[in-house]
Amino acid sequence: MNSRTQQLIDFTKAKFGLDNYYLQRHRFDREITPANETVYTLSMEWFPNHAAGQEEEDLNPEGTAVIEIEVNRPKVKSVIFVMGKTYAQNGIVFPNRNTQEIIQWVEAETGLTYGKQFQLRKEEEGELQFAECFEGIAVSPSGFIEVKWNPQGQLTSFSVYGQFPFPKSVKQEIYTLSLDKAEPLAKEQFKLVNFPSYEQNQWVPVYAVEEIFVTNDGTSTLPFEFIVNTQSSVRMDQTLVWDKPIERSQTAFEGKEIQWLEEITAEQAFANEPSPDSLPITEEEREACATAVKDFLSRELPDDTGQWTLKSLHREKGRIHATLRAAQQNTCVFQRKLTVLLDADTLQVHNVIDNQPMLDMFNSFEEPEEIKISGEQAYAKLKSFFELTPYYVYDAQQNQYSLCGKFDCNYGAHAVSGEIVSLNEL
Repeated sequence: MNSRTQQLIDFTKAKFGLDNYYLQRHRFDREITPANETVYTLSMEWFPNHAAGQEEEDLNPEGTAVIEIEVNRPKVKSVIFVMGKTYAQNGIVFPNRNTQEIIQWVEAETGLTYGKQFQLRKEEEGELQFAECFEGIAVSPSGFIEVKWNPQGQLTSFSVYGQFPFPKSVKQEIYTLSLDKAEPLAKEQFKLVNFPSYEQNQWVPVYAVEEIFVTNDGTSTLPFEFIVNTQSSVRMDQTLVWDKPIERSQTAFEGKEIQWLEEITAEQAFANEPSPDSLPITEEEREACATAVKDFLSRELPDDTGQWTLKSLHREKGRIHATLRAAQQNTCVFQRKLTVLLDADTLQVHNVIDNQPMLDMFNSFEEPEEIKISGEQAYAKLKSFFELTPYYVYDAQQNQYSLCGKFDCNYGAHAVSGEIVSLNEL
């Protein structure tokens, strides 16, 4: 075993009091941060000594310690004792089991400052959850810290996820945005959307706001997306059209099995070798990917010319993912989506992820009732519920966080009755 790997294993065993455990398996993983940095982790599964000889494949016994350590810091990324059971001795213990004690421990463990880079979000018996922030202002993409402990104060779970920006990566400014200033742009987010009602087995028409970020000067918007744009991802917004479909082979397309776990060596990890996923997608690759996806669609879906828009490309696990949306969007809250997985070297299609099976679940739903409330009436009803919350939003192109306002509304107006309804209950 690599000597530096052994050092990390010994560090982990001592830190978490794992004398009653043995290391069952370990592996290296890596991920790309929004700033396009490669972060390597050592993932370990420690089994209780009494489980020796009783191991079952892909099954961790109660009390197993699953621990991830960042390789080149070293820093604890996550600790989970399976089923909340721990056999640790002289590990992490919170004698007082109070909020202040645990906040101080988190600060010491992460190097972060409470109130400046993380803040309390939820407090329950034996559990604290914190949200990522900068100077008390929420950030996007959002991160979190979670700590759990048992009645004896022993740590049973600890997770850190996010970037937790420092001042040098933030464009600091005074928040001047208001709902009045943001309204001209935000009003464009007001739409009629059909939500599925399982109780009624019917689509329910509701006027609602699609959340979006508005820049602090109120002049532009940033789409609210769950996948962060990094320097190795690009927006395309290209409708795919062909005059003549490519003749399809006699056999239907069969996707290749996708391996989501990479085989990473200790040498790669300790050398902090940049992941291939951190490479930018060149202009030449963009054109080649668009052509490869178009040719695939023209062969497999020959009648769909002009019906798909290539929205974006991004690298992931050695492949280039092409995200496509239906060119003509309807009012359904769920829209048709395809993700075409291309080999990063050959650009051959390896597999396709289609959300059509999920949409088919609603085939039996009745059409929505006739609309009786106009958009203007609904807007007037909802306006008092609009929210604008300050956020620092990461801009991959500028490699910094910029101050914005998140325009959102937790309620909608029923397009038939005019009733104000909670979107969380739909």
